[in-house]
Amino acid sequence: MLTHEENELLTRVENDAPMAQLMRQHWTPVCLVEEVDTPDGNPLRVEVLGETYVAFRDTKGRLGMLDELCPHRKASLVYGRNEECGLRCLYHGWKMDVDGNIVAMSSEPEGSPLMDKVKARAYPLREWGGFVWAWLGEKDDMPEFQPPAFAPEEDTPVAVLKIRVPANWAQIHEGQIDSAHSSSLHSSTMKPARVESASADDKAWYRPSTDKSPRMQTETTSYGFHYAAIRKPIKNAKTHNYLRITEFIAPYYSLIPPNNNYKVASVIVPINDDETAFHFLAFGGPNVPSNAEWRAFNHAVPGKDVDKKWRTKRTLENDFMQDRELMKEGHFTGVPGIPNEDIIMWVSMGSRVQRSTDTLGASDLAIVEFRRLMADAAQKVADGGKAIGTESEIPQGQIASHEGVHPKEVDWRTLVSSPSADQAAE
Repeated sequence: MLTHEENELLTRVENDAPMAQLMRQHWTPVCLVEEVDTPDGNPLRVEVLGETYVAFRDTKGRLGMLDELCPHRKASLVYGRNEECGLRCLYHGWKMDVDGNIVAMSSEPEGSPLMDKVKARAYPLREWGGFVWAWLGEKDDMPEFQPPAFAPEEDTPVAVLKIRVPANWAQIHEGQIDSAHSSSLHSSTMKPARVESASADDKAWYRPSTDKSPRMQTETTSYGFHYAAIRKPIKNAKTHNYLRITEFIAPYYSLIPPNNNYKVASVIVPINDDETAFHFLAFGGPNVPSNAEWRAFNHAVPGKDVDKKWRTKRTLENDFMQDRELMKEGHFTGVPGIPNEDIIMWVSMGSRVQRSTDTLGASDLAIVEFRRLMADAAQKVADGGKAIGTESEIPQGQIASHEGVHPKEVDWRTLVSSPSADQAAE
């Protein structure tokens, strides 16, 4: 349970809200590379943290991102012409390159000194792991780009789906770090089986446990926190535990316990206070699916399940196209696809949950940790401090989630390589 003031700190991400300031101290994944992969292709409106930008790839293949509105008369550059190494505003023909330099002013006299005096704001970018990452803070404070844990190398295979969700970023993150819900909500896709550890095929995921009530333990780290969901395994339940260890790497993503074919992550980027860009990833294993295979498995195929702006066709207005007949036949939710099941829960809460009235239980320990950690982190930034994760001594590429059946005497903390916040500070 949070007070109203704490909930505001946690959920508000627009303008100069403390959480927005916190996020701008990190490189932000603002769009997918595939959205801007064509030289002289369509400009892309980028919405993040309550602001709008325009991204485009120029004739030479260089990527740029500017403020959406033209510095001249503030018309949108999203509708501009992307041609001959620049983005030209339709209104008066002003043209900007990827660095924000004004290279043409059709409406001004030839040789006008105004061309050298005006510059559009351009943002530093990196392409990595299927995402375009932007530095949205002050350039003087910009750190070196650090590869994320889901793509420690530039050639790490990554499959990603994207869905624009009409819900606040925090309730989506809470869903991704909530191990207990998967045994119920996703029970038709995440199935108990007599396997040695988590496995997957093109139909379902399989787990070596029927236990729906995990015991939870958390530990704060210098980059966020991790936790273990401890369940009874199907085999050797008297002597062993089934452990699923999730990593929250503030502020944008979580590493979900892997299976035998690939690792899993979620990348959650606020669009504004009430909308979020949700990304679900498979990466870094022996059999990482292609984008098309991953999206088909999760029923998040562009043109079929989501529209060209990544909005799901399952909405509150059409009751998420829930199939009650399918439920009678044994499907738990009546909606196919792990993300689609989650989205029903997130959206049905309302766009921004008021956490002063919910009732938490023992299985919500990770939720309590997330709320406490991030509300405190936002307050620290509001007081002039550094953002969580910016002083971590651990390269993100060394952080990994974990799952497996282990003897009961094994401490789960020894199975992950990242030290606690206290250890990192020593």
